[in-house]
Amino acid sequence: MGYVIGVDVGTTSTKSVLFTQKGEVVKQHTVSYSLHVTTPGAAKQDPDEIFAAVIKTVGKVIEDSKVNPARVLCLSLSAAMHSLIAVDAAGKPITKSLTWADNRSAKWAKEIKQAEYAQEIYLATGTPIHSSSPLSKLVWLRQEYPELFKQAAKFISIKEYIVYCLFQTYVVDYAIAAATGLLNLQQLSWDHFALEVAGIDESKLSQLVPTTHLLHSMQTEYQEAMGLAAETPLVMGASDGVLSNLGVGAVSPRVVAVTVGTSGAIRAMVDKPRTDAQQRLFCYPLTESHWVIGGAVNSGGVVLRWVREQLADSEVATAKHLDQNIYDILSAIAATVPPGSEGLIFHPYLTGERSPLWDAHARGSFFGLGLHHTKAHLIRAVLEGVVYNLYLVLQALENVMGEATSIHVNGGFTQSLLWRQILADVFHREITLPAVEESSCFGAAVLGLYALKEIPALERVDEMIGEMEKQQAITQNVEVYQKILPVYTRLLEKFKGEYASIAHLHSRTFLSQEG
Repeated sequence: MGYVIGVDVGTTSTKSVLFTQKGEVVKQHTVSYSLHVTTPGAAKQDPDEIFAAVIKTVGKVIEDSKVNPARVLCLSLSAAMHSLIAVDAAGKPITKSLTWADNRSAKWAKEIKQAEYAQEIYLATGTPIHSSSPLSKLVWLRQEYPELFKQAAKFISIKEYIVYCLFQTYVVDYAIAAATGLLNLQQLSWDHFALEVAGIDESKLSQLVPTTHLLHSMQTEYQEAMGLAAETPLVMGASDGVLSNLGVGAVSPRVVAVTVGTSGAIRAMVDKPRTDAQQRLFCYPLTESHWVIGGAVNSGGVVLRWVREQLADSEVATAKHLDQNIYDILSAIAATVPPGSEGLIFHPYLTGERSPLWDAHARGSFFGLGLHHTKAHLIRAVLEGVVYNLYLVLQALENVMGEATSIHVNGGFTQSLLWRQILADVFHREITLPAVEESSCFGAAVLGLYALKEIPALERVDEMIGEMEKQQAITQNVEVYQKILPVYTRLLEKFKGEYASIAHLHSRTFLSQEG
C-alpha cells in the first residue's frame, strides 16, 4: 500500500492530507494565514508565509502518520486561482501575492471589458474579464506602477512561486494558467493578443505543462524539512476549483459540483472547451479531455464570517464559554425563522462579485427590513442570500450545458444542516454530499495517482469516494423560495446601476480621511 499527499494552497489556509492509494484519509494538517487589506480593494498575502505553510503541513502529516517516507508515491498540488506575484531576476518577490479578492484593477478591467476586443479575448481564453483576473492586474500594474512593472522578470501565481522555491524552475499547469485570462483554450498556449493587451510577452511567464506533469529532484533542504524521501516526485496538479470537481466525483456531464468555503463556485465537467455568450462563466482544463465550466462567487463563507464579526459578539462569547462552534450557534438561531426570513432579502456582495455579475463594485444590501425583524432574521437572510446568488450561477450554467442531473455539494457550509436544506429548497433538487471533506486535496491526490498511472482513468474516483448522503427539498419551502427568487433578481437589476456610484462615494470618503 502506497500513500499520496494532496496539498491545497487556499486563500485563508494551506491544508495537506495524507491519503492511502484507496483514498482513505490517514492524517491531515492545516496552517492558516492572514489576508492583508491595507487600502480599499487590496487583498494580498505574504508568499513566503504561504510557502512556509506548505512545508509545515506536509512535514506534520508525515511526522504524525509515522509512515515510511519511501512509501509516499508523490505530492500533488492544488491552489487557489487568479493570484499574481511579480518577481525579480533572482526569483525574489517584489510584490505581495495579489489574491483573487484584490479588486484594485477594477477600473482597468472595466476599460478592457468595454473595448471592442473584449468578447474576442473571453472566447479565446474562457476567463471573464474582471478585476480578479491576472490580465486586469497586469494592466493595472503597468499603468499605475510602471517602474515596478518594468523591474519584474516574471509574473507568476502563488503556486508557481511554491514550485520555484522547491525546484528552481518556472512551470505552470494548464488549469492555473487558464485562470490568468492569458491562455488560449483551443491551442493550450499563451494567447498572443491577450499578452499584447497585458503588455508582456511569453518570456515574462512560466513554461506551460499538463496538470499531470512530474517534477523530480526537489531542493534538499525542503525535502528534508518535509520528511520526504529524496526520490519523491511532485505532480503539478491543478487549480482548487477543477480539483474540487474531481474530488466530489463530479466528472460526468451534467453532474454539477457546488463548493462553498470562503468563496464558492458551481461547476460541471465537459469533454471540450465551452464558453458563454454572456460572459458569465469560466472554462478551465483539468486534462485535455476533461474541462470544467462554471462560475465562481466571492459571496461564500466570508459573508457569514462578517456576520460573526459584526453582529454576533454575544454569540461568540457564548460559543467560547460552552466550547461550541460559533457557526453551529448562528445556524441554530437562523433556524428559528421561517424560510424567506419573513420578507427580508439579502444581496451578499460584500467584496464585489464574480459570477454572475463580474462587477468589482457590487455591494451587499438588506431589503425589506421592518420592525418585526430580529438578529435571527438577519442571519437567516444572509444564508439564503448566498444561496440565491448561487442559484443564478446554476441558471447560467444550465443555459449552456443543459439541466443538471445530479448536484454534489461540499465545502465548509455543508457542516450546517440548515444551509444544506436551504440549498436543496432554493435549487428545488436533491443534493448529494460526498463523504470526503477536503475535496481539493482529494482531487489532487486522485490526479496524482492518475499521473503516476496507479489508476487508469479519473473516473475511478467514484470507487474511492465512499458513501454519499442525500438531502431532499421540502415542498412547502420550495414554494416560498420560488416566489422570492424573481423578486431577488429584479432587485438585483435595479441595484446594478448604483454599485459604481456607491464605490465612488466610498473612494472619495477614504481619500478625504487620508487627507
